[in-house]
Amino acid sequence: MSRLPRLELPQWPHLLMQSTAPGEPLFRDQEDAAALCRALLEAARQHDVALHAYVLREDGLDLLATPATQGALGLFMQAVGRRYVAGYNRRHRRLGGLWAGRFRATVLDPARYLLDAMVYIESQPWRAGLVHEVCDPCATMPTSLPHHLGRGSDPLVQDHALFWGMGNTPFEREAAWRKRVEQGIGESVSQALREATRKGWALASDEVLAKGQALTARRLSPKPRGRPRKSQTAAQAGSPPSIPGK
Repeated sequence: MSRLPRLELPQWPHLLMQSTAPGEPLFRDQEDAAALCRALLEAARQHDVALHAYVLREDGLDLLATPATQGALGLFMQAVGRRYVAGYNRRHRRLGGLWAGRFRATVLDPARYLLDAMVYIESQPWRAGLVHEVCDPCATMPTSLPHHLGRGSDPLVQDHALFWGMGNTPFEREAAWRKRVEQGIGESVSQALREATRKGWALASDEVLAKGQALTARRLSPKPRGRPRKSQTAAQAGSPPSIPGK
């Protein structure tokens, strides 16, 4: 069975996950982390991709991003690999690739899942037990959380309109975001985000899926399992018509 092309819709938010090869850390020190952030920034600017949230894990990275044009996400991730991995290999005197295959991505219904995806990404240090409070920054797992809490301006981040809608002033947005992160999203939503990203299907309502499907020939959701159900008309085809009163 041929592999479906990666799901991508311009102007829609996407959750991306890229893992490293087994046993290979994404970064070994703060110099590596800074180099990776520079690579992400340069690639995002080059390919017109807006990054709304990120986390740099020990074994990979998760991004929330909106591409301006079709194909931009793939070019963006390729550029990150070229910029970062080459320097990483030189610095640590290693050879070969760093990634465990292709990156995974899903298209999100922004009204339903964008802020949840931000919480999923930015709360990972707390869920991993690396910080005592959910809103504490983490040097060993850098995220965009300090930016959204007003603890510094991160040049990597372009805030989505839905984040700006959380308050009329920076103080209101930061307070609202702290509350949202502390409330969390629950394991069921986290699992839905992971599964949709791993499988490459959009995470959206049927109404939003219909709007997105009009923009691409690639299926946004899997076909129903089993044989198609026969319509009543098809089931009755070839049978003699019933006679009223008989």
